[in-house]
Amino acid sequence: MANQRKVLFLCTGNSCRSQMAEALVNAKLADEWQAFSAGTKPAGYVHPKALAVLAEIGIQHQGRSKHVDELRNETFDVVITVCDSAAEECPLWLGPGKRIHHSFPDPAKSDQMADFRSVRNSIEKEILPLLKDLATQSDLSEREQSK
Repeated sequence: MANQRKVLFLCTGNSCRSQMAEALVNAKLADEWQAFSAGTKPAGYVHPKALAVLAEIGIQHQGRSKHVDELRNETFDVVITVCDSAAEECPLWLGPGKRIHHSFPDPAKSDQMADFRSVRNSIEKEILPLLKDLATQSDLSEREQSK
């Protein structure tokens, strides 16, 4: 889609929070956003409980834990760090896109399904409206520029 924007969710391990954010955006905002995720120190796997809580709401995510360097040549409209460590390590070369920090607790620390669900729900309630607002602001700005 021509008006589709790109968002990168950046975390340390790229196994839970950033993967859930990527999956939620691609499932629920695909008309406006294309989501990617990466880690500053990738775990090398997507946590099975992150996949399980996504499946509970009908999302079959096929993500892969990867290092942010794999996305070096991509241009993003928005880069959202979802953990404090990634915010501190976020590379400057990620380009001109807006950078936002929105930390969520790491559900892998407790390894409890309730914590994975809580983070999934928080991402859905907080990040999806944020991206909708950013898309609306961008659309209004583009319309003003074309007048």
